[in-house]
Amino acid sequence: MLAVDYFLWDEILPLAEKDVPTTDAISISQEPVSARDSRSLHDEIKDKLVDIGKLLGFDSRSEVKIATGAVVDAVWEAKIGNMGKAIYVFEVQSKGSIDSLILNLKKAQSNAAVQAVVAVADEEQLAKIIQESAGVIDEKSLRTWDSEDVLAVYDALVRAHESINKLALVPESF
Repeated sequence: MLAVDYFLWDEILPLAEKDVPTTDAISISQEPVSARDSRSLHDEIKDKLVDIGKLLGFDSRSEVKIATGAVVDAVWEAKIGNMGKAIYVFEVQSKGSIDSLILNLKKAQSNAAVQAVVAVADEEQLAKIIQESAGVIDEKSLRTWDSEDVLAVYDALVRAHESINKLALVPESF
């Protein structure tokens, strides 16, 4: 659990706090996005979040009912012996109303196992989410993650796992 926390602190936080957008992010945000493209982007980011969670060793799933009336896009869950579990909740925003995202994250906070709620979107959407969620969602537990950074982290983790697997440290029959 500490290793994951350190990973999130050392790898994810600097990406989330960076001030200068990449040229890729600028070109993507300037292109018009159709409803179909928006939906596929939403699904792609959601799938990458689930995969990142699995690569980090979490029980990671999408479309999870986390509280009454709240189905969130993705969760990372870790069981802590027989003491309980720690859950991280992710909601992806690509286009449309932010109210549903805020409501789902607020409802997720009512689950005692939820350690943090994470809104995932582009920089423009994240700014709106932060502004509209002020006073509604506990600021200490709300995290934001740029969708471009999610894709970069996914690619880096996949490359790291592929490189380590080439070492054949664990026999196939194990």
